[in-house]
Amino acid sequence: MSRFATLAPRQRALAAAIVVALALAGAAFWSLHGAKGGSATVSMDGQTSAAKDDGGVGILLDLAKTAVGENRLVAPAGSNAYEFYLSVLQLDPSNKAALDELHDSFPTASADVERAINNNELDEAQRELSLLREFDSTNYILSLLGGKLDAQRQIVIRQDEARAAVIQSQQSAASGATP
Repeated sequence: MSRFATLAPRQRALAAAIVVALALAGAAFWSLHGAKGGSATVSMDGQTSAAKDDGGVGILLDLAKTAVGENRLVAPAGSNAYEFYLSVLQLDPSNKAALDELHDSFPTASADVERAINNNELDEAQRELSLLREFDSTNYILSLLGGKLDAQRQIVIRQDEARAAVIQSQQSAASGATP
């Protein structure tokens, strides 16, 4: 496994920690300088919700909802809906909104992984596939995509080997022709 595959979980954990720290700082600021008129807040989409200390879950859900609206389900790394929803589940493992959204967006997200494989963006496809496996490691679609990714890697290796053989034969011919 590449070094990049091991960095992704650390990057997600760091991003989640930063978001949670910002959420806690915001909650502390708000509690000190609080809303004097009542306990309702208005979110960016204009909806009113009851103010409560949820440890950053609400912020992460809002970030995830924005990412879904912008079609950032599994990419870019560190700023996509799946990472935000998985961060919510780390804070609240039974969060129904996050679980429902992860389930509902799975077909589109898996299509994004397949698109990355088809475009030969194999490292990105591996990262995205790993992200989906964090949500549902037993899904047969992910097994199929994993097989397709492995097959595509083998094709790329064979193409690279063929190019190397051509270059080597050209160099051998050039060095054999030189006296």
